[in-house]
Amino acid sequence: MKRTNFEGMNCSVARCLDVIGEWWTPLVLRDLFMGITRFDDFQGRLGIARNILADRLNRLVETGVVEKVPYQERPRRFEYRLTEKGADLWRVLTAMREWGDRWEAPQGPSVQLVHRGCGHVASTSVVCNQCGEPMDRRAVRLVRGPGATDDSILPARVSDEA
Repeated sequence: MKRTNFEGMNCSVARCLDVIGEWWTPLVLRDLFMGITRFDDFQGRLGIARNILADRLNRLVETGVVEKVPYQERPRRFEYRLTEKGADLWRVLTAMREWGDRWEAPQGPSVQLVHRGCGHVASTSVVCNQCGEPMDRRAVRLVRGPGATDDSILPARVSDEA
């Protein structure tokens, strides 16, 4: 069954889902962030069907999230490495992991982030890049951005004030 394509939707969340929203893709990305780079290693760790894994990796290459780099000539084999675009997904995967740790891990997290700088277990926080103040959903408001169109998906109550 072919899933819905969000390519034409003027929404950054939908467009992100178009790239990473297929079943297995976030787990492939998780493993890439953990240093897994080879097809057989992904397949062995995830237990995913080879054709599905090939499809997910090919999609990540097509969208510029991953690059395919040869590491062996006979037979020709490749490693998969995150591009800059792919590395930027770290915050997305980290937010998903932290949500899962809080709400879906009754025995506690299976992995923790330890900050190399201070050596402590850390969690991420969202702060304003201008003033450094913490942000949550109540501390921000949505306004139309430069990519907004007349058929924007923004609700009517969104302010057009900057």
